Amino acid sequence: MVLKYTSIREFMPNYDPSDIMAAGVYPYDVYNLPYDISLKVWDALGGIIAWLINIFFPGNGFSQSLISPEVSNAMAIILMVVVIFAIGFVINLTMIWQERKFLGRTMDRRGTMIGPLGYFQCLGDGLKTFMKENIAPKDIDKKIYWWALSLVIGTSVLIACMVPLSPRWFIVDYEAGLLVILAFFALAPFLILCAGWGQNNKFSLIGGIRAAELMISYEAPMLITFASVVLLVGDFNIGSIISWQEHNVWLIGPLIIGFFVCLICAVAESERAPFDLSEAESELVEGWQTEYAGMKWGLIMLGDYFRGYVACAFVCIMFLGGWSMPFINEFDWYYQYFPELFFVLKTCFVFIAFIMARGAIARVRTDQILNIGWRVLMPLAVINLAIALLLKVGGVF
Repeated sequence: MVLKYTSIREFMPNYDPSDIMAAGVYPYDVYNLPYDISLKVWDALGGIIAWLINIFFPGNGFSQSLISPEVSNAMAIILMVVVIFAIGFVINLTMIWQERKFLGRTMDRRGTMIGPLGYFQCLGDGLKTFMKENIAPKDIDKKIYWWALSLVIGTSVLIACMVPLSPRWFIVDYEAGLLVILAFFALAPFLILCAGWGQNNKFSLIGGIRAAELMISYEAPMLITFASVVLLVGDFNIGSIISWQEHNVWLIGPLIIGFFVCLICAVAESERAPFDLSEAESELVEGWQTEYAGMKWGLIMLGDYFRGYVACAFVCIMFLGGWSMPFINEFDWYYQYFPELFFVLKTCFVFIAFIMARGAIARVRTDQILNIGWRVLMPLAVINLAIALLLKVGGVF
């Protein structure tokens, strides 16, 4: 057999990645960093695959199609989702490590010690959970049991991937991005209630009911605080909300009441102490997660941290200027190198408040949780909305 091409460059001598823009299949109106990374990865990987195929089957059209603009665009979108998930997963592991180290210090110990600064402990625990036996009770409602689990984990990962890290790091630039993410976020109470019901376990059912009433009680004031932000900014687009704060003022200033309401609601929505009544190991074994063993339980915990990451990110986006940095936003070098890093650091800083609440505050009772949500946070959220309305009508912003 005679080989027609002996190198990748000889196989595609005139190939230019910019052809994808000339072909009219570029999916974005602005520069997208994860898409650009994914496109370069496929340019290299697809070229190697096409070259190897062409060695054994010279002159075939399939090899050329692998590096066509249309196929490159499709594969770049698939790889982009993988890249965004991988970065979100690393952020998630970092927040787990952060919590363990901070809680260790609050308990006068050093925390995790495996790997550099104890970072590899999370990977070891994940491997241990993966190796455990996958057990499901006999008398469960199998459809609800499995579908509720899949949707709880899936929606948690989805909303985490939908959170933009900078003007150039996003999966889709929704005009109503805030509403879309909140809609998926609000599915959790229903799904958790279904998961608790489907396990045929009284502790799981009680945990599911507690989770539903907790999240509903705290979603209402959180949505009102978000409405205050949207009222001032005049847009549901996350990028527009952050851009408005860049050119005016971080909203933690004029809407300081809404900031604290949102922070408390974010802790509750993440099912974290002191609002972890849906799990309550000392009362309900493991709450609505009781009958999910092995890797199922591990994925649920991972999904909880994804939701915690989204909650912290929303606090940053709504009140702390998102990826913007005071005084240097006009410099191009900042947006060229640092916006994603600064946004993640700001999110981890908000997560410290979550950790300190877990380490310092005891779990509250069910009636106390409902009273805090409806009798304290709801009036404060309405007051915050009134302040935003006065600022808007008064022409301050």
